[in-house]
Amino acid sequence: MKIAVVGIGLIGGSMALDIKAAFENVEIIGIDKNENNAQKAKDLQLIDAIGELKDLQAAEVVIVSVPVDVSIQVLAQVLDHVGENTLVLDTGSTKEKICESVKDHPKRRNYLAAHPIAGTEFSGPEAAIPNLYRNKTMIVCEVEKTAFKLQEVAFEIFQRLGMRIRYMDPKSHDKHIAYVSHLSHISSFMLGKTVLEKEKNEKDIFDLAGSGFASTVRLAKSSPAMWSPIFKQNKENVLETLTEYIQNLNEFKNLMEQDDFEKLYEEMANTNHIKNVLNGIN
Repeated sequence: MKIAVVGIGLIGGSMALDIKAAFENVEIIGIDKNENNAQKAKDLQLIDAIGELKDLQAAEVVIVSVPVDVSIQVLAQVLDHVGENTLVLDTGSTKEKICESVKDHPKRRNYLAAHPIAGTEFSGPEAAIPNLYRNKTMIVCEVEKTAFKLQEVAFEIFQRLGMRIRYMDPKSHDKHIAYVSHLSHISSFMLGKTVLEKEKNEKDIFDLAGSGFASTVRLAKSSPAMWSPIFKQNKENVLETLTEYIQNLNEFKNLMEQDDFEKLYEEMANTNHIKNVLNGIN
């Protein structure tokens, strides 16, 4: 099986790594506009060769894992180059605008809109790790628009990687992901900003920061080049989540100003239910 990965960072690189482990006789071609990234991916043996878009004609599967703003342009170019029986899937964190961008493409049936709910705060080929996708969820959108035989190819890959499948329409996906992913990153970035602005002594931050701060601010180490386009593409949903989040922060602040710590306790106790939700996921 010949597979091409367009964009060889954490997501694409990890998927290449796991596909090589899960399938025999796989050849993986890497395509990346950053020549250093492509060479690094080859040196790390994430890919077997460095390729170009013209090489996609011979690929059975193409995985597009580039920032979502770039994906809108690249996805159409990829579909232009692939063969009639090639599966093309993307891994973007937004789906509505990406799906819209190729809805009238002659090879729309080759494309499967997908989003793996997996990742770390690191980026680049060196961030790729094995088993990133095991026991994680793969969101699949507009599955009915993908040729059935290519759906089967995709689901075989997802199964071999140990993933669960969840079907969702693009609009619902973008709304839900704004709450459970995009808002988390904004909160982390702004917590990091607040601390950096007020704690001018970096040694104080290092010495006093406990595991709670480290885990909460972890996502602030994520790549702005990846996340800024996500916030732009999902602007409407992100603004809605921010409005609700800021309202809850203001209510918390008001309760403290009013010395209503009984109500504050009640709010936190009710929110403890999140433990049961996440335990259910585990």
